[in-house]
Amino acid sequence: MNTESTNEKDQQRSGAMSNTLIKALIDNYRQNHLTAINDALGIEDAHSIWFDLPKLKSFIALIEKEASKINPECTEEDLGIRFYYAAYPKVENWDIMENHPVPQEYSERHTLVMIPTLKKESEEGEKLDYDFNSLTQQNLALSARGVAPKDDDGDMGENQGTLTPPGNPKTQKY
Repeated sequence: MNTESTNEKDQQRSGAMSNTLIKALIDNYRQNHLTAINDALGIEDAHSIWFDLPKLKSFIALIEKEASKINPECTEEDLGIRFYYAAYPKVENWDIMENHPVPQEYSERHTLVMIPTLKKESEEGEKLDYDFNSLTQQNLALSARGVAPKDDDGDMGENQGTLTPPGNPKTQKY
């Protein structure tokens, strides 16, 4: 069984995985983590999330635009996206979702939140990928000093994808 990543020498394809490896990793998740989550919470948690390509491209374009405001000389290599695991609230706490149009049937299921990153040098001289929000430019400096920036409602996160379940798994290969 080939479970190795392929194309290590081709930078455009480095990290590409064989179908066998993909299936093994997904099966491992479903048999261990997903089962534990479902049993512990008594729910049928999501096992995938789908984002349409225009939404992803738009988010990437926004990251590039906002990063250039912080540092006009930043390159593509300086940018990234960090994927945070997250969970929707219980139905009784759904009011926190009032400004984010997500169906209530997503309650308690886990999801992903995408946050842009910008490579910056730490005080120790190490290049690190910091979460950033150009709307509060001080976040990078505060984070670099280990200080949590104050919360605001203007962060550049993205989350609006389609969860399965409750979505139809018919189209999924894995």
